Amino acid sequence: MDEIMVRGPLMAEDIDAAWGDPKLANILYHDWEAAGYDEKWSISYDERCIGYARDRFVAIAGDEGWPYADAVEIGSGTGFFLLNLMQAGVVTRGRLTDISPGMVEAAVRNAARLGLDVDGRVADAESLPYADDSMDLVVGHAVLHHVPDVEPALREVLRVLKPGGRFVLAGEPTRYGDVVARRLSRLTWWSVTRVTRLPVLSSWQRPQRELDESSAAAALETVVDLHTFAPARLRRLAHAAGAVDVVVRTEELTAGWFGWPVRTFECAVPAGKLGLGWAMFAYRTWQRLSTVDSKVFSRFVPEGLFYNALLTGVKPAPAAPLQ
Repeated sequence: MDEIMVRGPLMAEDIDAAWGDPKLANILYHDWEAAGYDEKWSISYDERCIGYARDRFVAIAGDEGWPYADAVEIGSGTGFFLLNLMQAGVVTRGRLTDISPGMVEAAVRNAARLGLDVDGRVADAESLPYADDSMDLVVGHAVLHHVPDVEPALREVLRVLKPGGRFVLAGEPTRYGDVVARRLSRLTWWSVTRVTRLPVLSSWQRPQRELDESSAAAALETVVDLHTFAPARLRRLAHAAGAVDVVVRTEELTAGWFGWPVRTFECAVPAGKLGLGWAMFAYRTWQRLSTVDSKVFSRFVPEGLFYNALLTGVKPAPAAPLQ
């Protein structure tokens, strides 16, 4: 792994500098979040999240062609998507990239703990440190909405893919789904932080210092979260970048309405207050609602109202020479 330097707590001058620089904002914000990111988002590397990652992949790209020999993840964060896909047997050899040094460090540490030999590099999604035609698969989870220029990033993905290689990008917020999610999250945060001020619930209140830090970092989300996507726009971007066999699907309607308040509630109370029982309740409820979304609501609810978009495409083979 390249030598990296991880920044400390966010300072006011850091936030001020980031307002006009989305890439700096992403580095600052995600460096700050790296240490507690897995806990914040209930990320694990056991069967629960292995199954989640595998199911997202299958939902958009199917289960043929496994294992992909060489894969790279863009915007890897702590490695959630690629490391769990490797454990699921989807990928043999993996590489992790992220613009945040803190996230790369956390991802490599997670890989080592799992016994996975994975290379990690600090890299911009629009400038990947790999040769042309070198990868069988490129993956990413919740990354495109952080990238300032999406089409050049997709062109870079196609550059490093071998002809016939595939990309799978999951977890991208839709335009209307994101509006609902943010409103539900704000309402949940407002309600929990006020209710826990009551003396009888004081043990459920996070220390004010942590609440202040969260509020300061959350202010950067207006710079860090750059895009939401209509499904049709994702298709156009992938085609414009040169991909073929492009497919976009959306998921999480009622599951999103449930999941976002749950995640916000988990962030608003002290770490460790909620145990395994809560985690399993939240996950199983999300699973059941996702099944209802897939089998019932997807039949008549417009795709753009679902929260998550998944995108896949293939690098075309070179044209046969004229005879």
